[in-house]
Amino acid sequence: MVSEEDLTKFERARLLGARAIQISMGAKPKVEIGDSLDPIDIAYKELKEGVLPLDVIEDDE
Repeated sequence: MVSEEDLTKFERARLLGARAIQISMGAKPKVEIGDSLDPIDIAYKELKEGVLPLDVIEDDE
């Protein structure tokens, strides 16, 4: 598993964007929704809590 600290800012942005699209299209969030209903905020919270349901495959080239 890749932690948030292992991701570049570009990888983090790609993951958050992909998950935010899923949430905006009706995917159930994996975290409790607080004050913000913004899909990006929800995706960021999922990343912070380590429950982002996306896999990162590392290329060993």
